[in-house]
Amino acid sequence: MKFHLLAASAGIAVVASSCAPAKVQRYAWVTGLKPEKAEYYRKLHANPWPSVSKQLRASNIRNFSIYERDIAGKKYLFAYLEYTGKDFAADMKKMADDPETRRWWKETDPCQSPLPDAKKAGKIWADTTELYHLD
Repeated sequence: MKFHLLAASAGIAVVASSCAPAKVQRYAWVTGLKPEKAEYYRKLHANPWPSVSKQLRASNIRNFSIYERDIAGKKYLFAYLEYTGKDFAADMKKMADDPETRRWWKETDPCQSPLPDAKKAGKIWADTTELYHLD
């Protein structure tokens, strides 16, 4: 919160405060979804563990969504989130160090099929590039 001194006279100060919204950084990724694991993946995300949702919020993640799409007979997942913190890498490390989140990933990771570039980099989700945004 920022405070600004607007006027001061006769010993009275007028102060205004502003709560500038946190700068939002948008991230999106894509990965494959194994057809034989798709139903289980959907079931997990229909009732996510409260501890995982709590950790996502603690890691400054907001407006997080995962979408599913069939393309040419293959299943894909598209994830989008907004990050409101100041150090994405540190917050992601904090989340990755959380035992409940790691336990969740042990359930979800086997359901996913990384794209070739992500797999080569040792990741499950492939990075994307934002081309357009409208507020």
